[in-house]
Amino acid sequence: MVSSDQRRRQLAREKYLRQQQRRVEARHKARRNTVIASALAVVLAAGGAVWASVALSGDDSPASDSAAAGASATPDPQKSESAEPKQPEPAMSIDKKATYAMALKTSAGDITVTMDAAKAPHTVNSFKYLADKKYFDGTKCHRLTTSGIYVLQCGDPKGDGTGGPGYAIPDENLTGLGKAKEDGTVTFPKGTVAMANAGPGTGGSQFFLVYKDTRLPPNYTPFGTFDAAGVKAVEAVAKAGVQGGAQDGAPQTAVTVEKATVSKK
Repeated sequence: MVSSDQRRRQLAREKYLRQQQRRVEARHKARRNTVIASALAVVLAAGGAVWASVALSGDDSPASDSAAAGASATPDPQKSESAEPKQPEPAMSIDKKATYAMALKTSAGDITVTMDAAKAPHTVNSFKYLADKKYFDGTKCHRLTTSGIYVLQCGDPKGDGTGGPGYAIPDENLTGLGKAKEDGTVTFPKGTVAMANAGPGTGGSQFFLVYKDTRLPPNYTPFGTFDAAGVKAVEAVAKAGVQGGAQDGAPQTAVTVEKATVSKK
């Protein structure tokens, strides 16, 4: 029989563990959502133009030792899982020479993404794997930016910018948009789809849809483009703005990915 004193000590230990867990989660969330330069003005030497940029973060922790070593076990993504990668990325199962289409049925309209496996095989393979597992179904596009950079960010199962599949994929195709200018940026053209991250090699499931030409450092894997109908749908979401009248945050018009499928073209 457990005495009242023992019970009190047990409850105290449990409370301490919960507090420690909350502190760890708070540190992780703060790191993911750190604003690199929410109002950073960069003056171009040539033209004197300025631009503002914010971090496109998500799925941030470095890959586990097993992932770095190229382990081939098949991961099992869970929507409630911590964003800390604990598993290797999915085994390669796509045709690296093929083009794939990702069909996103969203509450804002249908969006079709064309993905080039030759340029971003790990990224395309991961999206095919996750979509086949219905990982994206029912998830929210949690972030909209309307100043400096113009993107709608999706792919987080938690809907708050902290979620991921439990593994990390390498950066790819970082020179695909050309050589960086003097200010260290390249143009992500309207209609580009790229991976969000929080540093090199930290991509997971979060991605962003560029609805207006945007200049960013070439640190985000551009892995596809989305169709004109999709651009129009995202532009309508952007026109409605961000909640609370902000320039970066949850979109005023909530966007849910109702279903995502990936198929070979």
